Amino acid sequence: MMTRIAAYGCCLAAALLLQPAVAQTLYKSTMPDGSVVYGDKPAPGAAKVEETQPDVSKGGIGGTTTREQEALKELEKARLQREGEQDKVRAAEQALRNAEAARDAGKEPLASERIGTAGGASRITDDYYARQKKLDDAVEEARRELDLARSGK
Repeated sequence: MMTRIAAYGCCLAAALLLQPAVAQTLYKSTMPDGSVVYGDKPAPGAAKVEETQPDVSKGGIGGTTTREQEALKELEKARLQREGEQDKVRAAEQALRNAEAARDAGKEPLASERIGTAGGASRITDDYYARQKKLDDAVEEARRELDLARSGK
């Protein structure tokens, strides 16, 4: 919805800013009853007619109004906010991939995480399980961060 509104706003701003500038004569006709009529031709029966031409010294491109400038600033602010949120989501997705890769790579016990038994075999120590818990916790934390980034909080 916001994307559609932003697109319409950009189109409107572009249409307003890119209108062709035509040096057209404007007539201000004052009627006998005192009413004023503006048009591209003098009004028939006018008591007084004033002819003016717009200033096209700027190459036909008019300046933007304060309202248009504010609208453009708001659109730019919204775009920067959206991009910032998208960057946060991408970073959180990458952090989750990294945490999952570290967990997958850490499945094998390290040499220091094995201890010999009386029968000549070996068993995994509590250090291995503690390391696995840390890796699992890191993945869960990365998932929570990704959920927060996607919700925009």
